[in-house]
Amino acid sequence: MRYSKEHKLETHARIVKKASVRLREKGAHGVGVADLMKEAGLTHGGFYAHFTSREQLVVEAFSFAMDRSIERWHKLAAETPPAERLAVIVDNYLSATHRDDPGRGCAVPALGAEIARESPKTRKAFAAKLEQMIEMIASEFVDAPPKTARKQAMATLATMMGSLLMARIAGSGEMSDAILEAGRNAVLVGAGRPAAPAPARSVRKPASSKASSKAPATPRAKPVSQH
Repeated sequence: MRYSKEHKLETHARIVKKASVRLREKGAHGVGVADLMKEAGLTHGGFYAHFTSREQLVVEAFSFAMDRSIERWHKLAAETPPAERLAVIVDNYLSATHRDDPGRGCAVPALGAEIARESPKTRKAFAAKLEQMIEMIASEFVDAPPKTARKQAMATLATMMGSLLMARIAGSGEMSDAILEAGRNAVLVGAGRPAAPAPARSVRKPASSKASSKAPATPRAKPVSQH
């Protein structure tokens, strides 16, 4: 059965979209072609009707993922006053929601270490998308000369991506939340923006009237919610 060109393009795009999620969840070598094709509703044998190699699929999949990140940043910027744009982007990136959903998040913390070991062709494609991310963030440093803005953008992205990766390694508890908060503050203070507010503290009430005569326990900080 022959399919139209439009149908083939739609199928190709569906494979890439599915692969972008699975690769970010499982890693560049954590999921096979057969699994990717099955998830897209196709047979393994149909793979080469759309891609010349697995490398091509990997490149297209992480390019798709990085494009979505850049689009989201532009959307957030368009909806936010200029003075607050960087803070909104950083808060959105270094959030518990992003940390807990790598399959739909930034491709760099999810795949960066693996891509660094791939072929020069793959690394070149990855670097091109990273350059677009740098340019987008640099545009938020409107008061800095272009070279300075670019350096600040590089430092901002490195801190954001490193903090997110560390937070994922730490899991989803207090340490992970603290890493996200530290990353947000480091980026914003380094960019000359106000740091995120200190987390609220809560005082534990005594369990009974007998305990009320004792000195109160040292209050613990609650994680800052970024939902």
